[in-house]
Amino acid sequence: MAKNIFIEPLTAIPIEKQKTEMVERKGFGHPDSIADGIGEAISRELSREYIRRFGKILHHNVDKVQIAAGKSYPRFGGGEVVKPILVTIAGRATDEIKGEHFPARPIALKACSEYLRKFRYFDPESMAVIDCKTGPGSDDLIGVFEHAGEKKIPLANDTSFGVGFAPRSQTEQLVMRAEHLINRKFRFPQVGQDVKVMGLRTDDSILLTVAAAMVGPQLKDKNEYASVKEELHNKLLDDLCKRTERNVEVNINTADDYDAGIYYLTVTGLDMENGDDGAIGRGNRVNGLITPCRPMSLEAAAGKNPVSHVGKIYNILGFRIAESIVKEFGGDIVEAHVNILAQIGKPINQPRAAIAKIIPADGIALGKVEQKVNKIVDGWLDRCPEITEGLVAGKISVF
Repeated sequence: MAKNIFIEPLTAIPIEKQKTEMVERKGFGHPDSIADGIGEAISRELSREYIRRFGKILHHNVDKVQIAAGKSYPRFGGGEVVKPILVTIAGRATDEIKGEHFPARPIALKACSEYLRKFRYFDPESMAVIDCKTGPGSDDLIGVFEHAGEKKIPLANDTSFGVGFAPRSQTEQLVMRAEHLINRKFRFPQVGQDVKVMGLRTDDSILLTVAAAMVGPQLKDKNEYASVKEELHNKLLDDLCKRTERNVEVNINTADDYDAGIYYLTVTGLDMENGDDGAIGRGNRVNGLITPCRPMSLEAAAGKNPVSHVGKIYNILGFRIAESIVKEFGGDIVEAHVNILAQIGKPINQPRAAIAKIIPADGIALGKVEQKVNKIVDGWLDRCPEITEGLVAGKISVF
């Protein structure tokens, strides 16, 4: 059956040739990313247990996780968390099938608690209160989901769209790498996991502004704070400058005022202990970035079911298709944008529209690449089950 695939020229200036560009990454320990991570952890555990008990994933969308900040008193050499954070889990999850009860809420609570243990200075037992308010889904959505389960190709359980683009710009790569270095490679014990990186490119100059929560109990005094910050700055700059010929500037914790005694200091390395709330969908898109100069969806992907929720699957698919197009054609395609629109109740591999917009390289006619691009899009639409498997296995991140 025809899949409503459209190939169009992209009438835009390629991102690398634009004068300015803004890119943001909310790191692993940012409250919005933590909310995303909790929602996705719950969806994974529900999916795995549904499969174990019933042989298939049942309807759920646990995409309404909210974090309300606690209260803490950080200081050099110590500090206390005096009021725990509040995690509220809301959404829908099948808790009964053919008269058999399914423990959706206990699974959600356990998954949330275990996810919070990923943060090395945070103790969920004493520093968090978790409230789960999930309930069963609406009859119409459950009906669509169950009907989809009888088929090899699921039916879309929402009228929604996904977007993707490729390749990543140099600024996007550096922003992503900066957070990766801090949280996965450098691992300073004095630097917490709540890291945010904001990138601004102006012509050939890239400014990265980094907010990195420092860990009071791991720092003796303000002198060590300043020393660690300087070392982190130098290591970041050294690594990033090797990856671009553009000028790179890195600023860390720019609100610090040593004379006034103002430092970005925390007890746990997470700002949710005191000052910052979090919510699913307010942070990174499924490619791990916030890119206001690129096409974006506002869909909250984390926590949605990985079988038929096109707001989740199509956003992942959009990036996979765009990346495949650019990779397949090498330098013949400068940039690709992909938009996919579903209609509720229709097979997810047959969207209402799958649109690939491309910028061919100079001298390359659209007609020369159109047929192969169409084939790439068509092929990926039939690979939606692979995305489901990757999400359940935890191999695909959505934030």
